[in-house]
Amino acid sequence: MVEPREISAASRHPDNQPGTSRNTGVLVFLAITFGGSWLCMLGAWLAGLSLVNPLVQLPFAVMPAIAAVVVRAWVTKEGFADAGLRPRLRTAWPHYLVAWLGPLVIAAATVALATALGLCRPDLSLLDGLVPGLPGWAVVPLLLGVVVLLTPVYWGEEFGWTSYLRPRVASGRPLVSVLVTALIWALWHYPLAFLGYISFANTAVGLLVWTVSFCCQEILLATLYVHSGTVWVASLAHAGNNMVLSLLVGLLLGDGGGLDSTTLTWLPAVPMALLGGWIVLGRRLTPRAAAAPAGTGQPVGEGVQPTPGQRPARDQAIRGSNV
Repeated sequence: MVEPREISAASRHPDNQPGTSRNTGVLVFLAITFGGSWLCMLGAWLAGLSLVNPLVQLPFAVMPAIAAVVVRAWVTKEGFADAGLRPRLRTAWPHYLVAWLGPLVIAAATVALATALGLCRPDLSLLDGLVPGLPGWAVVPLLLGVVVLLTPVYWGEEFGWTSYLRPRVASGRPLVSVLVTALIWALWHYPLAFLGYISFANTAVGLLVWTVSFCCQEILLATLYVHSGTVWVASLAHAGNNMVLSLLVGLLLGDGGGLDSTTLTWLPAVPMALLGGWIVLGRRLTPRAAAAPAGTGQPVGEGVQPTPGQRPARDQAIRGSNV
């Protein structure tokens, strides 16, 4: 016998929602995310505020999460059973460790690649002046600590893009859903290239390279999310991408090496693309299908290995949803 709460949890999974409801939710999500974010960006620019300022970025950075909450709670009314809100620290700690230290490893690989290609010779002494009064060797541990503190801020994007949108586009095709999400995520960033956040010598080429970078990032973020079962791991990795990877690469190769924005964008994309290829070729984007226990806040059908006894209940629950 299937418990009513099991039927409810299964019916809320994106794959089991009526197509019209799912599509409506996605359209409303995109309208709120793009409309609200782009208005915030334009308003800040017209007010003479720098979009490089983290406080100025905050309103549009959390807009994807606001949109996801609105859609889940009031548009589709699907709730948050598959949102991956539980931290799952005891079981997902290896994924947290990868998400925390991974951006640092990619930064080191990027600097090594730039050196090997003869693009520049990074000056590590620049780390000494990054934080006044702090020796260079202490900068990296400081940044790793800041990453943890800022994870809730980057949850604003991950709860929208990776947790909500990704499972609802090209459902059942993990790689396609990730790439579509990445392309939408990249498009969302495009106005920043015209409003002073980033400047490319050739805007068209810069945006193309930036888009490829977003695709590589989303493969990594989605993999961490799918296998950890929690959006907080992806949020930690996103914080590391911005506060460790981008900052260190920009300082050592941009300020110290004189490389332009386009080069600073494609260089980190190389090690990320290699990792992404390993993930895709190994089919590591494919979630392990199962129904999440009701009320756990864990993604249904993602990152959970079912026991033999769970499978029949899951199948009956799906059939009972009349979808």
